[in-house]
Amino acid sequence: MRQIAVIGSGGPIPGEVRAMAEELGRAIARAGAALITGGRGGVMEAACKGAKEAGGLTIGILPGPGRDEANPYVDIAIATGMGDARNVVNVRSADAVIAVHGGAGTLSEIGLALKAGRRVIALEPSGGVAGLLAGMEIGGMRVIPARSVEEAIELALGEGAGSG
Repeated sequence: MRQIAVIGSGGPIPGEVRAMAEELGRAIARAGAALITGGRGGVMEAACKGAKEAGGLTIGILPGPGRDEANPYVDIAIATGMGDARNVVNVRSADAVIAVHGGAGTLSEIGLALKAGRRVIALEPSGGVAGLLAGMEIGGMRVIPARSVEEAIELALGEGAGSG
């Protein structure tokens, strides 16, 4: 089973970003892939909600020591006790990574994913770090821009995506 990570803002997000993240989760589930997130709020919760609505499997890699911090749409909660260091687990567990909106934490995950050789897609219309870095080349590796959820899924599942 393919595993796609969705990374992005963990706090409150604008309604249009929430709608994009939910649609992304649904699209991942419809593609038969498992969704990996940081398991908490914001983009992570919205993507998990969308995936659950479409019958998908959701995995939350949590920063704290307990599974109780997972959002209600997480099927498999993995409590790491690692804080932000859990970002390495998120991106290395994925075949491809899709960034939605985001701030400093998302920026770190993008860097870690590129360093790990994962395909990184930035949903450009979501804004935040994803909008800022879409199309940017960093150390010879490119953050692939996507202008829609459909394009992001095609890119994530495309030939050569990830190194699993």
